[in-house]
Amino acid sequence: MDKKVTQQVTRATFDDVMVPNYAPSAIIPVRGEGSRVWDTEGKEYIDFAGGIAVTALGHSNPTLVNVMREQAGKIWHLANVMTNEPALRLAKKLTEKTFADRVFFANSGAEANEAAFKLARRYAFDHFGPEKHEIIAFNKSFHGRTLFTVSVGGQAKYKEGFEPTPGGIKHCDYNDIEQLKSLISDKTCAVVMEPIQGEGGIIPADKAFAKQVRELCDKHNALLVYDEVQSGVGRTGTLYAYEQLGVIPDVLTTAKALGNGFPVGAMLATKEAAKSLAFGTHGSTYGGNPMACAIAEAVIDIIDTPEVLAGVAKRHDLFVEGLKAINEKHHVFKDIRGMGLLIGAEVIDSLAGKAGEIVKASAAEGLFVLVAGPNVLRLAPSLIITEKDIADGLARLDKAIATVIANNKVA
Repeated sequence: MDKKVTQQVTRATFDDVMVPNYAPSAIIPVRGEGSRVWDTEGKEYIDFAGGIAVTALGHSNPTLVNVMREQAGKIWHLANVMTNEPALRLAKKLTEKTFADRVFFANSGAEANEAAFKLARRYAFDHFGPEKHEIIAFNKSFHGRTLFTVSVGGQAKYKEGFEPTPGGIKHCDYNDIEQLKSLISDKTCAVVMEPIQGEGGIIPADKAFAKQVRELCDKHNALLVYDEVQSGVGRTGTLYAYEQLGVIPDVLTTAKALGNGFPVGAMLATKEAAKSLAFGTHGSTYGGNPMACAIAEAVIDIIDTPEVLAGVAKRHDLFVEGLKAINEKHHVFKDIRGMGLLIGAEVIDSLAGKAGEIVKASAAEGLFVLVAGPNVLRLAPSLIITEKDIADGLARLDKAIATVIANNKVA
């Protein structure tokens, strides 16, 4: 047998064989169950990160494992010159449960957003001509890593060194309706927004702002595109966050939790908007493949229940109460915010830029957490995480924060 196949891999292997665009920690997880994970050394961790809001039903969910095994014994892939039953069932459920009439399947959130942005421009081209092509998005937003999606995203660092990037894109401060009014015009084909900014710092949209954005889009015949890649599939306590804002978009993108870690994304659209992606205008080799769609259908069936969605609200309260208790003890956060189980805790000014240190200290204590920018600690755990795991994880976070405070000599 080839020794290269059997030799043990370590963190150093990454540096030898992988492109250096990531800087992973020394931890190599090898097994997970629920919200607990074990690494190659047998150390246990509690997972408050969820693979960046992905594993919404935890690791090795038995229902999803069974669905995967069953579908694997049937058919894995079909080109889109044919359709398949899991894709049709999933699309039917998504349209029944949302505003949308039509669905396009992709492999990721970036691909779903790419499809949405192309649809917006094509729709405007079809109905109003080529001059109506401008897209307005928001500063600090994040929509993916393709050239088009980093251009629409409101963080210049992701475009640096890749210019020239697609043009015709403007950016506005989030929750600033007056600035948006000054930018939008009859040349605007779409306004793209996250109902809660994820990578930008866990910042929810004001309800009044969200409603006024919808009104401005209607006034200027622009499509309203909601990026719910991170906020969707129960993350905020409703199947999609737009339901809590009293606003109905024309297009919505979803991924991350949709497959609980199996790669799948989708763009949802109204019938009228969807017409512009006519035959031959767009495609995806793996988009809508039977394996992904079978798993995603099971995810939707489990999450879109009163028990799970109500449980998100209950768990939100437990996390916020725990974070407040930590803050009363250590005085480390200036703000705790978010929706459902997408929670951000912004560190005090004396710890500015140090959120990453809390992540590292947490890992040493046996806890996975995230950042959302240099100053915000982000929690995006399983939607069904147990109360014991929440309590144990917060106790570990308490210890990690104490270490960071001591290391930085914060009074």
